[in-house]
Amino acid sequence: MNIKPLADRVVIKMVEAEETTKSGIILTASAKEKPQVAEVVEVGPGGMVDGKEVVMTVKKGDRVITSKYSGTEVKIGDTEYIIVKQNDILAIVE
Repeated sequence: MNIKPLADRVVIKMVEAEETTKSGIILTASAKEKPQVAEVVEVGPGGMVDGKEVVMTVKKGDRVITSKYSGTEVKIGDTEYIIVKQNDILAIVE
C-alpha cells in the first residue's frame, strides 16, 4: 500500500535515535529522546492552499527536522509514518 499526500502535505518516516552517545555510553529506551530528524517518503503536489500558491521545497529522500508535536501518525503494516504540512518542516539536514 502506498501513501499519496495531497496539497502541501509530506509523508515522513522518523530516523531511529542513536543507541550510544559519542563517548560510548549505551542508552536505554527510556533515556532516548524522541528523534526530530525524519526522512521524506512522499511529497504532495503543492498548488493552491487557503488561496495561496504553495511550491514544494522538499523532495523524496531529504532528511528534515520537524516541529516536535506536529503531524498525524499513521501505521501501514509494521512501518509508522507521520503526515505533516510542509510549513511544519523546520529545516533540511544536509
